[in-house]
Amino acid sequence: MSPSLRIPPVLLVAAVLHTAVMPQFRVLDTAPDVLLLLAIAAGLVGGADRGATMGFMAGLLADCFLQTPFCLSALAYCLVGWSVGIFQARILHATWWIPMLTTGVAAAAGILLYAGLGAVVGQTQLISTRLVTVVAMVAVLDAVLSPLAIRAMRWTFDVEQRGAILLTR
Repeated sequence: MSPSLRIPPVLLVAAVLHTAVMPQFRVLDTAPDVLLLLAIAAGLVGGADRGATMGFMAGLLADCFLQTPFCLSALAYCLVGWSVGIFQARILHATWWIPMLTTGVAAAAGILLYAGLGAVVGQTQLISTRLVTVVAMVAVLDAVLSPLAIRAMRWTFDVEQRGAILLTR
């Protein structure tokens, strides 16, 4: 099965998880952002192009459920997926925790980017004291869920797991 046939069902499952399942598992009244996690995992597994594409598609899905301007999530998720894809080519994959740390940092950056872009287009309610809690909790929750998302993206893009890269001099 080609990756182009695998992407729509993965996006559908992610949208259902994002809207129906994960809101039931709130921590400090914050749920994980599964669609942002999908963009980050796509960048980690597939590189910048696939990260940006998956981020844009996942962001469009997220925008369907939000009351903010349409394509705000698509822009933020696309930029995060692309950035992670650019960064992943330069990081060492020798340890298990590096993709989790990368996911946590990228999720925090994605939420801040979304709020910042929203403020630029007049959505000033996105910037509040609660933003710190939301950023921290989404970063932690997405980092915890990242091994599952990375595995899903490997299946989606038909990419085999990379072995550890060892640098020797």
